[in-house]
Amino acid sequence: MRAIQFARFGGPEVLEEVELPDPVVGPGQILVEVEAAGINFADVRQIAGLYSPPKSLPHIPGSEVVGRTRDGRRVMGFTANGYASKAVLSERDAVWLPETLGGGAALALLVQGLTAWHLLRSSARLREGETVVVNSAAGGVGSLAIQLAKEFGAGRVIGTASTMDKQALITSLGADVAIDGRVEGYAERIIEANGGRAADVILDAVGGFVFDAALGALTTFGRLITYGSSSGQAAQPVEPGRLTALNIGVAGFWLRPLLAEGGVDGPPMQELLSLTASGRLRPLVGGEYPLSQATKALTDLASRRTVGKLVLVP
Repeated sequence: MRAIQFARFGGPEVLEEVELPDPVVGPGQILVEVEAAGINFADVRQIAGLYSPPKSLPHIPGSEVVGRTRDGRRVMGFTANGYASKAVLSERDAVWLPETLGGGAALALLVQGLTAWHLLRSSARLREGETVVVNSAAGGVGSLAIQLAKEFGAGRVIGTASTMDKQALITSLGADVAIDGRVEGYAERIIEANGGRAADVILDAVGGFVFDAALGALTTFGRLITYGSSSGQAAQPVEPGRLTALNIGVAGFWLRPLLAEGGVDGPPMQELLSLTASGRLRPLVGGEYPLSQATKALTDLASRRTVGKLVLVP
């Protein structure tokens, strides 16, 4: 099979295309011909040795694929080595897909879709009529969180982005308003965009100084949900007194341990697939790259030149 691997840690430039034997299928696993492999920011960090580094090198990165089994069934699921023309999935966790759903759109639902669903439903426990702010709203999780917040009854949805083009995209997805996500004046812009009132829920994967500023943009009983730190900056420690003074809360979310407990193909995934099939949810596919251009794909992602979900196509 064709595959992309890295033999040392570093930037996307350490990736190389190779020919390898087909993966070995164990008990409870299925082999698929890969139709599309999902790209995530976590891949960039893993290749750099900063996140879930592999136990040995060389290593094939990539954690999610859409593919077809030997008997013709179309599935998606998590894998340990996704940047390849063939991959092994857990049969128990494989999600069977309709032919009408594109590979990129399906993969957008797997990590980003489930994350957006749980951020709003499980972590923020969004109530009807509340104001939701989505930081980095043009990205994979953000673009779905904007739409799901509306679907789940948010009264006002505000998205942040770094460019005018991305802000226009955010409003086209259903946000009531899109604003600059810079840390300078962050809280003031949120309050202005919300008619002079602070926000009920803020979803943040930027971290660092933006996380600190978001605490000042929450109303009474507001909730700040952190699920990443793409800025690479360290946030200031949160003083408990600051939380009690405004009756606000901070929660964190990470999809991996949740899936380890309950698997992939549960009610949240089925709701996401149903909403997509009905046209009420539009997964945003930002780009499809040939497998051989994995370095370019990850470079584009790391430099924030992309929107939505990126995929590699063998």
